[in-house]
Amino acid sequence: MTRAEIIDRLCERIGFSKHVASEVVQSIFAILKERLEKGEQVKIAGFGNFAVRVKHPRTGRNPQTGEAIMISGRRVLSFKASPVLKDAINRS
Repeated sequence: MTRAEIIDRLCERIGFSKHVASEVVQSIFAILKERLEKGEQVKIAGFGNFAVRVKHPRTGRNPQTGEAIMISGRRVLSFKASPVLKDAINRS
């Protein structure tokens, strides 16, 4: 599903104009992005948790040459679905 499809569905369900629906979607995504950039966890009841995890630098191997290489540390986004969402997905 794309951002445009989310906006269209919002227009259908709530009756917002496309402009208002677009502003709402953009604002929600901006808020989520700001919180995650700060390293905060975002919990959405009935949907799941978004969290930023830190992956520390580690030694890896080049699969073609077998040469040891250093993999830099970085922050990664993880998502854990709530039990409600998992049940809804597996109900069918």
